Amino acid sequence: MKIAVLRETADAEPRVAATPETVKKFIGLGATLAVEAGAGAGANISDAAYTEAGATVGDRAATIADADLIIGVQGPAAADLPGVKQGAMLAAILSPFADRARIDGYAAAGVTAMAMEFMPRITRAQSMDVLSSQSNLAGYKAVIDAAEAYGRAFPMMMTAAGTISAARVFVMGVGVAGLQAIATARRLGALVSATDVRSATKEQIESLGAKAIFVENVKGIEGEGSGGYATEMSDEYKAAQAALVSSHIAKQDIVITTALIPGRPAPRLINDAQLASMRAGSVVVDLAVESGGNVEGSKVGETAVVHGVKIIGHKNAAGRLAADASALYSRNVFNLVNAFWDKDAKAAAFTADDEIVKGIKLTEGGKVVHERLSA
Repeated sequence: MKIAVLRETADAEPRVAATPETVKKFIGLGATLAVEAGAGAGANISDAAYTEAGATVGDRAATIADADLIIGVQGPAAADLPGVKQGAMLAAILSPFADRARIDGYAAAGVTAMAMEFMPRITRAQSMDVLSSQSNLAGYKAVIDAAEAYGRAFPMMMTAAGTISAARVFVMGVGVAGLQAIATARRLGALVSATDVRSATKEQIESLGAKAIFVENVKGIEGEGSGGYATEMSDEYKAAQAALVSSHIAKQDIVITTALIPGRPAPRLINDAQLASMRAGSVVVDLAVESGGNVEGSKVGETAVVHGVKIIGHKNAAGRLAADASALYSRNVFNLVNAFWDKDAKAAAFTADDEIVKGIKLTEGGKVVHERLSA
């Protein structure tokens, strides 16, 4: 089996889908590896490092030629896969809801496209879950970015000249990114609070030493969707949540928002009036900015200032830690391939009726086959 590793061409994308570590692992299985020249540059991995690991390095056309599996971080357009053979597989983050035309392009090109971000949230697939591995780093980086922009110390400091109060950090959305943000802010000495629409997260928040801020008077709303994701909430809950957040957010120095709903625009968590209630110099980090944003006034790739509050909207938060993000992502991809590896054939055999394969496979045989894209 020939596996091709692409150089990313998307804006603000320094990650790479394979590292010398996983190249060696793939070769150990019996695969051959071809890496596009410059693929690892953004993660400080040289072409020579891939060559030393056993891969061949060349231009895109040579890399893709006769490849059975093409791996990337963000999926390329079908037109950017010159000479791809019929039936070749592509594994990457494909964002099908944001760019359906690209998925149709894969089908037309005869490519079997697999969306890594559609990985089912099941025990067997935990080591393949790119959303979790990348969100973990994004949550950490959000706190670091906030600390840099804040201009004050995070921990309480008692000095001969007086006491500096601890920063107050509020995390909205307690998935993988949110939990890591809580843990990081706590390690830096901040007073941390957090909220989520899923009541099951309250215990997780408190276990990290943060204060849980939850709506208590609206019953029967758990906010838990399939796979552990949040769902859209009722109008009653939204009103109660908004009132609670408004009273709490005015006292905060830093707010980090992480809320996403798969296949839909990010929910609006903070409005202009709430920003106006925060003191000048406060910082908000919107990790959902590329999906529409949790914060009114946030801008993709920019730091906006609204009512004296800095709203950070960096692109690709995980990619800002490119070396670590690449290391984790590449292991996710390897773990997927390894789980379906046929030792005798020295190739991956993605069983059609397997729960993982059905979860991630978008196109096959010239058609779009995923049930979530059939409409």
